[in-house]
Amino acid sequence: MRPLGDPRDHYWLVQGMARAIGVDIVGAFEAGHLDHEEWAEIVECCRRCDWSAGCRDWLASAPAASCPPPECCNRARLALLRLEQELAR
Repeated sequence: MRPLGDPRDHYWLVQGMARAIGVDIVGAFEAGHLDHEEWAEIVECCRRCDWSAGCRDWLASAPAASCPPPECCNRARLALLRLEQELAR
C-alpha cells in the first residue's frame, strides 16, 4: 500500500478541481449539498488517488471544464455538486 498524500496538498487539489469545474464549495455547504464528513471523504479519496501528479498538471493548464477528467477519483461527486448548484439557480 502506498502512503497517503499530505492532507493539506490534497485539500488544495480538491479546491482547485472544484473551482476548475465551477463548484462553489462554500455554497455547497450553505445549500446543504455537502457536509463536513462528505468533504473529509472527498479529501481522503484524493489522498489515496494515484493520479495526483496528473491532477496538478491538469489544474496548472488552467482548464475550464464541466466536470473533472476521468482519472479523478472524485469525478462523480464533484460533477454531482456542480449539477446540484446549477439546478438550485
